Amino acid sequence: MKASLLFLLACTAVLAVGARAEEPKALVQKVQELAQKATAMAKDAFSRVRESEAAKQARQWLSDNAELAKQRLVWLKEQLAELWKKTPTA
Repeated sequence: MKASLLFLLACTAVLAVGARAEEPKALVQKVQELAQKATAMAKDAFSRVRESEAAKQARQWLSDNAELAKQRLVWLKEQLAELWKKTPTA
C-alpha cells in the first residue's frame, strides 16, 4: 500500500512539472488515468484485506470445530462397527 501511495505521489509530481509544457486537455486526461490507476490499486488492496479476513475467519471456524468433527467421526465409526456386527454372514 505504501508503494502505491509513493507511486501516486511520484506521478503527480511528474504531471505537475509537465503541466506547463502540455495542453490542459492532455493534462486532465493524464490525471484521470492516474486517478483510475490509483483507484484500481486501492480496490485491489482492500480486496486482499477482505480475503485475508475471510481466510482468518475460516481458519478460526475450522480450529473451533475440529474437535466436534473428530467426535462425530468416532461416533460414525462406532455406528458402522455395530452395523457390521449385525450384518448376517453369507
